[in-house]
Amino acid sequence: MQAATKLSASFGLVLIILTGFILGAFAQDSVPQSDTTTKEVLVNDTTSLSETDMELLPVSKENPNLHQVIREQFINGDWRFMAPVLLCLLIGMVIAIERIVRLNLAITNVDQTLRQLRQNLNDGGVEKAVHSLRGKRNPIALIFHLSLGKWPEGIDMVEKAVISYGSVEMGKLEKGLVWMSLFISIAPMLGFMGTVIGMINAFDAIEAAGDISPTLVASGIKTALLTTVAGLIVAIILQLFYNYCVAKIDSIVNDMERASLLFIDALVDFKNIGTGEPKQNEG
Repeated sequence: MQAATKLSASFGLVLIILTGFILGAFAQDSVPQSDTTTKEVLVNDTTSLSETDMELLPVSKENPNLHQVIREQFINGDWRFMAPVLLCLLIGMVIAIERIVRLNLAITNVDQTLRQLRQNLNDGGVEKAVHSLRGKRNPIALIFHLSLGKWPEGIDMVEKAVISYGSVEMGKLEKGLVWMSLFISIAPMLGFMGTVIGMINAFDAIEAAGDISPTLVASGIKTALLTTVAGLIVAIILQLFYNYCVAKIDSIVNDMERASLLFIDALVDFKNIGTGEPKQNEG
């Protein structure tokens, strides 16, 4: 239930951001008209001004910021093609951020965990070790806690449990990456689809006009190129986050494997001490 609630909230946030971006993009229609009117008034009024007065006139158009440039290109690329690409970016980013947070929470200090485990085994046996691991949510603690439940069946069963639970935890770490990979693949495809449709519209306009006009052709080609660029940018951004998550998972899996080996060694040492068998030949 909690997972479904979090997923619904994430997709709701994505839809709100997307709707706000599109509405904000179309809200600019009233701004250029006032700017154009102001510019015409300035041009008409400057006919009687001297050169000194012209230098004192304020600049009617400032350099556009990044948000304005993105909004303008979004509109020029046709929102029908750009919106699906933007949706891929937003959903992919939600998944990427959620994965990064989860993976960073899964990191643990292997050496410290093993030292505490050995101390608990020596002080209170398996029961105290199980109790100390209860409630911890990182993968290594979960593997230790669940595997110690097989201790009454023998250390061989514990070792098999470590392998089984390790595979389960590895699958949890990789959860969501397949969706990121999907959006990395589908975003350029959507961009290429916009490119093809834009080129078709350009040729339709040429056919309807009966003449090849540079202005007529440029509109369709510009739409086509903008959708392609948008799809490639989204794929590049998500690919960076995907590679980061994969590298983080590889690091955690390596820690899990090393911790599992040390965990089995700690249990073997505990068993040898408990049965009176020597752990190693001393001097």
